[in-house]
Amino acid sequence: MRFDHKEQLISNGKTSVLNEKREFMLSFFSQVLKAVDPYTAVSSRIKKNSLLHNKTIDVTKFHGVYVVGFGKGSIGMTQAVCDHLPITKGIAITNQLDKSVHHEKIETIVGGHPLPNDSSVQGAKKVLDLLSKCEPNDLVIILISGGGSALLASPRISLDDLQKTTKALLASGATIQEINTIRKHLSTVKGGQLVNSLPCKVVTFIVSDVVGDPLEFIASGPTVGDSTTFSDAFDILKKYELWNVIPDSVRRVIDQGKKELIPETPSSDDPVFSHVSNLIVSNNSLACETAFTAAKKAGFHPVVLSTYLTGEASELGPWLIERSKKIHHETGETVFISGGEPTVTVTGDGKGGRNQELVLSVVSLLKNSESVFASFGTDGVDGMSPAAGAIADGNTFQRAKEQGLDIELFLKNNDSFTFFHRLHDDIVIGPTGTNVMDIQILIL
Repeated sequence: MRFDHKEQLISNGKTSVLNEKREFMLSFFSQVLKAVDPYTAVSSRIKKNSLLHNKTIDVTKFHGVYVVGFGKGSIGMTQAVCDHLPITKGIAITNQLDKSVHHEKIETIVGGHPLPNDSSVQGAKKVLDLLSKCEPNDLVIILISGGGSALLASPRISLDDLQKTTKALLASGATIQEINTIRKHLSTVKGGQLVNSLPCKVVTFIVSDVVGDPLEFIASGPTVGDSTTFSDAFDILKKYELWNVIPDSVRRVIDQGKKELIPETPSSDDPVFSHVSNLIVSNNSLACETAFTAAKKAGFHPVVLSTYLTGEASELGPWLIERSKKIHHETGETVFISGGEPTVTVTGDGKGGRNQELVLSVVSLLKNSESVFASFGTDGVDGMSPAAGAIADGNTFQRAKEQGLDIELFLKNNDSFTFFHRLHDDIVIGPTGTNVMDIQILIL
């Protein structure tokens, strides 16, 4: 894994102790990303023309084998299938501009993320066209990963209205479950609708980017039953005071759905799912377990605090520090690992993301200590910034003060990227080709 300005990220500790801990931190992150690689995750489920799913599936018994991948990990996942199985035809929709699947039967499409674009819509049309040609004796392999909600877009409203709604939801502080509830009910493919009319066997491999791995919310659950309703979508928009902010077309679709003028998304007991099987192959738990093992091998005493971290990033940061210190004093652990997906309620006009804001929120608490704390998104992208996350230690507060950087002001303006970029403590690695949410590590 290549880190921009790696040497400076290490030497910014200014002391041998902090520099060494910073180097360990970057090593832990590198090992995490290697472990959750989507190509490896899918390859481990394929053996001699068979898929090791909920049960072994002999691929040679099917007439045609079709592959559809969408999400940040779609290139690696699709490539793994193509390298090990005979493929009839397929499509991979990604957000990686410089990547493609190397197989003559696979079309690679670059869609939009975090906001869907026209390529996301056109890609969904091509996917639906491909699936419409499948016969009962065919096999469809669907590969889902984080970002799939934006990259596979088949909206009941205009693309412009979908983008406006997505942007408002992302800035509202709503959870990913709440955001994806809205997305499902504005779509014709999400919430189990992608497989609605498929007559053949469907096998889905999933890289989870949602806390707790609820299948129906990962990429808005295109292949699983939906427990949410149009009424739930309405309640969420009301809860975050967005009902009068969103475009008229969105209110119209939600209202029509509540009146049963638009079919509700299929529930888990719908017969349409009788030929569909879903399996998670990589998730945040694997990432945290890898960090734990790496820290232990390095001679530390690690503990995983949680893989269910949610809530406001600026509030979670201080909680993690205080919780870790308490456990350290009681049991002696020296490395504290957590994972999940915090949120940020945007009130300012700065540039940043949940990981950088979380780190910024603890800079004052680390002051004059020999501790190092970092948080990063496994997809390599934090919010609308070019960074994956940030790193801070006991000297960061003083370094910021020397440059005239007011921590509270940057927090208030949601401008965490600018803060860490000026200190050269922004962790920049570029898109990783996967997403299993975020990882936080504190080394005391």
